[in-house]
Amino acid sequence: MQLARVDGTVMSTIHHPSLKGFRMVVCQPIDEAGQDEGTPVLAIDPLGAAIHQHIIYSTDGSAARELVKDEKSPLRNFVVGIVDPKTA
Repeated sequence: MQLARVDGTVMSTIHHPSLKGFRMVVCQPIDEAGQDEGTPVLAIDPLGAAIHQHIIYSTDGSAARELVKDEKSPLRNFVVGIVDPKTA
């Protein structure tokens, strides 16, 4: 699991069938202080995180494929939690 900030959403007219109906977001990995760390990644967001919200995402590809119910999905990352700014 990795801490990240949602920097945007992804819209596409052509995509893998397993991603139909799912919201994709651009996530910038960050450290505990909120500083950028590494390169942005794409993740499915079943929770509806807002732009600039801090989230926790998983890089477990098999769990992601279970989420979309497709063993051949190219998906690897998905949002598993939204960080409450009051407790961060």
